[in-house]
Amino acid sequence: QVQLVESGGGLVQPGGSLSLSCAASGIVFSDYIMNWHRQAPGKQRELVAAITRGGSTNIADSVKGRFTISRDNAKNTVNLQMNSLKPEDTAVYYCNARNLWPKGSDYWGKGTLVTVSS
Repeated sequence: QVQLVESGGGLVQPGGSLSLSCAASGIVFSDYIMNWHRQAPGKQRELVAAITRGGSTNIADSVKGRFTISRDNAKNTVNLQMNSLKPEDTAVYYCNARNLWPKGSDYWGKGTLVTVSS
């Protein structure tokens, strides 16, 4: 019954912005570290942003200063605000929920496609 559903992907011009959202259900959302990963065709999947239960964040160097991750525990959502988008940001973006307690869990959404192109 665990479900992570991403939304907000689409086509945007270089320099533009998009906001991605991930809605979680079937988990105690506040118990999980939430992450955004991305994968472009033919390239390795990479972690782009993470946010802890308490709201501390880590951002990949490749997107630092342009992307912001946030969470709303009351709404069971995690967002990724993407600004100053570049063609290199084109990828499928995946929402991921992980914890180590009480038993260790790892859940993934199906992904949403972001295309940055003129």
